[in-house]
Amino acid sequence: MDNNGMAMNDDGTMGGMSPSTPMSMNDTDSMGMGMDNMMTHMTFYWGKNAWILFQGWPGSSTGMYILALIFVFLLAIIIEWLTHNNLTPTKSNRIMRTMIHTLRVVFSYLVMLSVMSFNIGVFVMAVAGHAIGFYLFRVLKKSIEKDSEVTSMAC
Repeated sequence: MDNNGMAMNDDGTMGGMSPSTPMSMNDTDSMGMGMDNMMTHMTFYWGKNAWILFQGWPGSSTGMYILALIFVFLLAIIIEWLTHNNLTPTKSNRIMRTMIHTLRVVFSYLVMLSVMSFNIGVFVMAVAGHAIGFYLFRVLKKSIEKDSEVTSMAC
């Protein structure tokens, strides 16, 4: 129990009531939850009923959950692309470099906040997006650059 009367439930959610206690449509005292009967998870869980980034999104729709997973996956790939590609020459406009860095940080925070939903599917997609992005934009790029540096043995 903390100073606000909130305690972690046995199922890993935060709330002032037991997990089996139904919430009424007007009960919004429990961590801002209410209308969708959602609780804030504080441990990893598996399931499509999640809130990722925004209250009520993706909700309980399977299609929206899949869209949210694709969104997190693509964000992670874009972060790796922005990190490992030199989009602006070194003597380029400083404002452009700052904007690219800011965009990368914003996307990184969005992925971090998505993972903080504690949904295993979101976590797996974020890690997979970073791994595939790193492979595509760092490992393959270095391999291609290394292959092009090899001088031809032809006469």
